[in-house]
Amino acid sequence: MVDPVYDRDLASKSLGIVIEQDEPGAATATMTVTETMLNGHGIAHGGYVFLLADTAFAYACNSYGPVTVAQSGQVTFLRPAALGDELVARATERDRFGRNAIYDVTVTKTDGVVIAEFRGQSRQT
Repeated sequence: MVDPVYDRDLASKSLGIVIEQDEPGAATATMTVTETMLNGHGIAHGGYVFLLADTAFAYACNSYGPVTVAQSGQVTFLRPAALGDELVARATERDRFGRNAIYDVTVTKTDGVVIAEFRGQSRQT
């Protein structure tokens, strides 16, 4: 189910984000921090970390088929990411009720160090 959506996902493709999906309600997105993603402090801009988490969330909540959109999303930044870090965002469904669902996404570096925690609520259209 990822391929048709990914084919039209210019934002993810332009940033080199790669999606893996093994089961409904879960997805993993990976991205390498590039020079253009750094902020004035020389660390990964939080917007890119949020975008990666939101991307994993989007693929997880759309894995059932019906078009599903974000209703809300909140991120807590725990540690900075640096140039060249490969970030991994793993989205997991926590609960589905009616057309709504809640997902948690953990963003780590490949060595397992947690960068951010994200929680999103989705709504099937």
